[in-house]
Parts: sequence; C-alpha cells; structure tokens
Amino acid sequence: MTEPENRPDPDALLRRLRAEDERTKRAKLRIYLGYAPGVGKTFAMLSVARELREQGVDVVVGLVESHGRYDTAALVLGLEVLPKRIVEHRGRKLEEFDLDAALARKPKILLVDELAHTNAEGSRHAKRWQDVLDVLDAGIDVHTTVNIQHLESLNDVIEQITTIRVRETVPDSILLRADEIELIDLPPEELLTRLKEGKVYLSEQAVRAIDNFFRRGNLLALRELALRRVADRVDQDVLAHRAEHEISRTWPTQERILVCIGPSPASARLVRAAARMAAGLRAPWVAGYVESTTIAPLGPAGRERLDAHLRLAESLGADIARLSGARVGDTLLEYARTHNVTRIIIGKPTHPRLRDWIRGSLLDEVVRGSGAIDVHVTSGDVEGGAPRAPSEKAISPRIDWTEYAWSAALMALSTGACGLGRTLFQLTDIAMLYLFAIMVVATRFGRGPSVLASALAVGAYDFFFIPPYYTFSVADARHTLTFLMMFSVGVVTSGLAYRIRRGEQEAREREQQTAALYALSRDLGAAISEGAASEAVAARSAQVFGNGAAVVVLDGSNAPRIEASSGEVPFDQQEQAVARWVLEHSRPAGLGTETLPGARISCFPLRSGASVLGVLALTERSAHSKLSQDRIFLDAYLRQAAMGLERTRLADDAKAAALLARTEEMRSSLLSAVSHDLRTPLAAITGAGSMLRDDSPRLSVAHRTELIDTICEEAERLERLVSSLLDMTRLESGSLKMRREWVPLEEIVVSASSRLANKLAERPLSIRVPDDLPLVSVDPVLFEQVFVNLLENAVKYTPAKTPVEISANVRDGRVVIDVADHGPGLPPGEESRVFEKFYRGRDIRAPGVGLGLAICRGIVEAHGGTIVAQNRPSGGALFRITLPVVGTAPALPAEGEPPQLSAVAS
Repeated sequence: MTEPENRPDPDALLRRLRAEDERTKRAKLRIYLGYAPGVGKTFAMLSVARELREQGVDVVVGLVESHGRYDTAALVLGLEVLPKRIVEHRGRKLEEFDLDAALARKPKILLVDELAHTNAEGSRHAKRWQDVLDVLDAGIDVHTTVNIQHLESLNDVIEQITTIRVRETVPDSILLRADEIELIDLPPEELLTRLKEGKVYLSEQAVRAIDNFFRRGNLLALRELALRRVADRVDQDVLAHRAEHEISRTWPTQERILVCIGPSPASARLVRAAARMAAGLRAPWVAGYVESTTIAPLGPAGRERLDAHLRLAESLGADIARLSGARVGDTLLEYARTHNVTRIIIGKPTHPRLRDWIRGSLLDEVVRGSGAIDVHVTSGDVEGGAPRAPSEKAISPRIDWTEYAWSAALMALSTGACGLGRTLFQLTDIAMLYLFAIMVVATRFGRGPSVLASALAVGAYDFFFIPPYYTFSVADARHTLTFLMMFSVGVVTSGLAYRIRRGEQEAREREQQTAALYALSRDLGAAISEGAASEAVAARSAQVFGNGAAVVVLDGSNAPRIEASSGEVPFDQQEQAVARWVLEHSRPAGLGTETLPGARISCFPLRSGASVLGVLALTERSAHSKLSQDRIFLDAYLRQAAMGLERTRLADDAKAAALLARTEEMRSSLLSAVSHDLRTPLAAITGAGSMLRDDSPRLSVAHRTELIDTICEEAERLERLVSSLLDMTRLESGSLKMRREWVPLEEIVVSASSRLANKLAERPLSIRVPDDLPLVSVDPVLFEQVFVNLLENAVKYTPAKTPVEISANVRDGRVVIDVADHGPGLPPGEESRVFEKFYRGRDIRAPGVGLGLAICRGIVEAHGGTIVAQNRPSGGALFRITLPVVGTAPALPAEGEPPQLSAVAS
C-alpha cells in the first residue's frame, strides 16, 4: 500500500498550494537571534548580505549599529547605505532609521539592525519593529537582529534571571511573522573573553557589564531560553510540514508525551507519572480525554473528578486535549499521529476481563495500533491499594426504570396486536412488527431499553407464535436464525439510535454555546464604555449560566468591588478574598475549585495577555450549570468577555490620548501663535518706551508723538489679542454670559465700523439695512465683536481700497446678514475650515492668531444662529449670518419719544 504522504488529499494539496502562493507573494523577514549582545548577530547579517551582493541581489543597509567594532564596520564597506535621519532630542542630535528613504529606495533586501530599538520622539512610529512592518508591507525583504531578552513574553522571566528590567521589547507576533530565524550562538566563556578584550563594549562599560548583566549564570540561562525558543519554532515548522503533507507516521525528532486520563481516581497517578517522565525528558506533554459517542455520558460525580484530573495536569504543565469519537483507542491514536506524539502513557486495566470480551480492550487497541509510538502501561492504584473507591459507583449514570417499563409495555402491546391478528398475519409479518417496535424503543429510550425490548420480542415471538406454542422449545431450527436476527437488529439499531441522539444533543449544546458567544459578542460590540461592557458581561453570564453573575474589579483603594451584577451575588468578606486571590494569581478559585472551595461563588479571571482585567463571579447554581461543565466553552467565554472589556478600555484610552493630542496640538499652536503675536506689540511698546525714557531730550515733538502713537496702537493690538484669547476660552468652557436686548442691527454695525475707523479709512464701506428690518434680540457687546472680527478679517486679506459690503434682510422668518468683500476670496475647499481655531488662510504673514472667525462662530451659535463662508461668483468672500427671531420685538418709539431699547428680551 502506498504511503499516505505520497498520496496527499486533494483539498490538503490545494490548501498547501495556496499557502505557498501567499508565502511567495509576501515580503520575507529573516531574524538573526542571539542570547546577548556581542554574540555576532550583526556580523553574521552583514556577512550574508555581502554574499548576496556578490550574487547580484539588491541589498541596502537601512541602519547598522557597529558600536565601534572595527570588524563589523569593515563589513559595511562596499554596501549601499541609506543616510540616517537626524532628530534633535533634548539638545542632542540623534541618528535614526529613515523609513521614508527606505520606502522610496525600495531595494530587494533591507538590513535593519536592533529590532527592539525605541525611536526618538517625533518619529512616525515609537518602535523600530513597527518601521520594519511598514517596510514588509511595501514588499521589501528585511534582515534584522534581536536578542532573546527583548521578547515580550519573556520579559518577566528575564527580570527574574538577571534582576534587570528590559524596557525595550518586541511582541512575539514578530517572531511568528518571521520566515527564517537563525540562531547566532557563542559559548558564554568566549563571549566573556570578547567582552574583556573590549570587542563588545568599551573598557569601562565592559567592567560594569561583567559585574551585572554578563554574569556567567545569566548567560547560560539566556542561552537556554534562546535555544528553546528556536527549537519550538523548528518544532512548529515540522508539525506544519506534516500537516501539509498528511504525514501520519511518527517522526521522533522531539519527545512528546500523551497521557490518557479519565474519571477514575487512578488517573491522578497517571498524571503525576507523565509529569515526572516529561520533566526527565524535558519534553512537552498532553493530558487527553476522549468522550465516547457510543456510551452514556459521565454523571456529575464523574465529570467533577475528571475536571479535577485535568486541572491537576494543567497545574503540572500539561496541555489539555478534550477529544470526541466513537472508539476511544482510535481517537487517541489519531491525535497522537497528528501531533507527532512519541510516547503514550495509559493505565493498567482494573476491570473484569469479561468487560474486554464484550466491549473490547482499550489497552489492546492502543498497543496494536500504536506502530512506532512507544506505549507505557503503568499501575493506576489509588490510596490503600483499592482498585476502586466506593464512591466510584457514582460515576455510572442513573438508570431510569420508567424507560424500561415503557419498553416492556410496548412489547406487550405488540404481542397483543399480533395475537389478535394471528389469522391475518404471516410469521414474517409478526417478525417485522416486532422489529418496528424495537426500532421505536431504540430511537425513543436508548440502548438499555432497546436491548430489553429485543430480548422480550424474541421470547414472545418464540413463546406465542412458533410451534410448539406456549413453550420456549423450537421445532424448526431455521427459526433460530430469525431469533438471532431480531436480537441483533435490536442491538445494532439501539447503538445507531444512541449515536444519533448523542450527536443531536452535542449539536444542540454546541448551538447553545455558539449562540451564547455570539450574543455576548453582540452585546459587547454595542457597549461604548467599560461600565456598559461590564453590565453586558454580567447580564449575559446570568442568562447563560443560570443564576447570579457579577464582574468584579479593583477600586481606587485596591479593594475588589462589583462593577456590574445581574441577579443576587453574595459578596461578603470571604467572597471578596476569593476575588482578590483570583485578581492576584490569575487562576480560578472559589466554589467548585481546589482554592477556597468554601466560598459561595466561583471566580474566574478575565485575562488579557499577562494582565487580569477583572473577575467573573458566578453563584452556586450557575457554577454547576451544564454549560459551565465544558471547560473549553468556559475558556472561550471568558476570553470573549475579556476582549470586550479590553476593547472598551482601549477605546477610553484612545479617546483620552486623542484628547491629549488635541490639547497638545492646541497648546503648541497657541504657543506658536502667541509667541509671535504677543512678542511683536510688546517689542514695539518696549522699544518706543525705551527711546522716550533714554533719548527724550534729543527727540523732536513730532518724533515723540509718533512713538506715543506707536505705544497706544500696539497696546490696543495687544489688548485685542488678549481679549480674543479670553473670549475663546469662555466660549469653549461654556462660561460665556449673554444679556440679550432688542436693538437695531444698523446701530451695532455702525458702532463696530466706528471702532475700526482708522483701518477702514481707505476702504469704501457700504451698509444696506432696510428701514423695516425688525429689531434683533442679541447681546449688543458680543454681537458688535462679531462685526469687528469680520471687518478686520476683510481688511487683513483684501487689497487696499477694496470695498466691503454689509447687507441684511428677512427670509423665511429669519434675519440674514451678509458681510462681503471684493478680495481674492477663500481657498477652494476650505470654506468650512476658516472657522477652525488658529486657521490662518493663505497669507500666514497676516497679523493675528486665527481666532477671530472661530470667536464669530461661537458667538453666533450661542445666539442660536449659524454662520457660513463662501466665495462670491463675482469674486471675493461672503460671510452669511442667520439669526432666528426670538419673541416679539417692542414697537419703535415715535419721533421725539425717548427710545426704550434696553429692555431685556424674553
């Protein structure tokens, strides 16, 4: 027979071709991994680069750190080197990798040293590995270097070994993304020699390094971590290759152990034996349990004991595999071949041999089908040497005698029907009727009642319908085959029906679990805050697990508190201690666990990476619900809840970061604008005042008058600038107080134009306000500032002697005011941006800080109106203000009567 790897499955072949096509299309990442600085990562990378250069490959050095090493710097000679980007930071000029230059050059291979490096402030990305991802996305192959201590998942381990906290880290996903990882190894003794000779650091730095990080014990531990990480990567590649090529034969490249456990108390000994063997071989191991689809499921006691064994295996470092299949032996062997298991540990049988004759021997199946896999059979005795604990009887499912009674009643009914129709039915008809009844029992009540029905059917058929009647003797031996067929069909049908029922039950449970996860994901997706997400988790958990549920977090005083709850959840001092323990140790505790089992709640950590975001607390009834018995589902549920909480927390952090960024941007813009616009009038005032103080006797009267006018003008300019800043602050803080009055619009316009009489002296100003225009209810002082700002804006951005027009009318019950000029107009597409703070328009040389129009919009909107900007068809800019008519304006006084315009509008 041809080997499986020579005849791959067509679907697997198609998947492999697609995967290979994707790998060939994407850019390649090659990582030179070392266990410490100085092992030769950069030297090896440059050596390979020079060889590729000689072969005609387009290799460019993006950034290489030689650290003063002559040998390393010499290898750069002859290679194209991109210029570094100069960044000024705290008075120092730093050299950084120029990402834009690399993307513009786009070589075939780019060399980027020190992947974990933190970029200087002002760079596009905070970390160099993020720059590398951008380069890979652009289709450029990258060769880079990194040390094992910079791996994020090993950060706490490195600190325990070296007592030094590594601040610059690289996420593990980068190593998973790498197409090639080359380990650059060097004996620790040789590395220490290189360090003492000054080939790694300068002499003073070398002495400090030897006394701290570069101790021989540290180097040995770091070297082991690097070797193991590379070995794990190679092992993953081997498993991927076996899966792609459908290779089922075991490759003993690395020891991998599978221990078969069950609900029996003897499984605890098997778990400990597997842990000792794995520790001795330094091999990964898996604790596997197969839930057979052909036998009854475990009862509560058996499942609780099985979960205890799985938790024990997990605490000892095992991976957990929950499997499902018709035959336990075949399922275990299939898993072992798929995962390249080299050793299987299984317990000695303690049940009677008769059971093996009836059901078959699991041990015999595993041994005969193991092939090249070693099978270790070990004793599974329990305390006191007893083969089985008395409580083990609780593992067997409870027998429902009602189903057996119904089975017997149905057989009696079938016998009565056949007896009544004895003259009408042939023997074959009677046999078919019995078979139909057996199938009904099998599909309705399961295996045990159907076997009983088969036996009763054979007995009744023989006793009542086979001569000699009313005896169990058989005159014709040919009927014996009929008896055997009836009984066999009943047994086989019952088995098939039981499988269908179990499959239906499992499918229903999976559907419930999928629906629960989908509902939780939908609720979390709709949550916009961390509190709303916690409420969604608590409410959905109470529905899924059947009673009270709560999300527990730490408050400001580092004490556990309930963030959100659904149903009654006890949270006294004992329960708080359970929640605190889970938050600190990131493991389940409380009711139904081995830690603090006396509590009234079960607590499960909501983990995100290495941190615990909170605790899901479930009450007694919910902790023992049917869904919570499935550990895989519970883990998936907890991960989904943790991801939802993390998403909202990150969203809040992103909002805070965006607000901080906007605040910093506004602060920078304000400082940039104010530093110039405040400095200019202050400098003029200071200069003019100094001249008046120091040179007053020598100045003519005209000159002194000019200096005094300069001081007054610049002081007014400074006052307007400060007023604008204060007005903008009041508008944004909501502290602006308005005092509405009924006033004629023309009066406000004339007052504003008179304030700008000097600036408008050379510009024709046209004011067209109809006589019948109703009074407007506005704050006269604030609205006058609107016209002042609009007129100042026209003066700044239009040539001299350019006319300015102000007109007003009533449209659709609203007052519409237009302020137009005949200047160059607004930049196309930026009509709405002119109202943004600090927007300066085309001519940034124009005086001001860009707050005038923003203040206009704030004041108009505070009055319930709108202001828009647009370009006029005939040229120039048009600012249109629309105000609502508030209340009823008082009648204008007759000629000669005193005006009454100061009444406050309602």
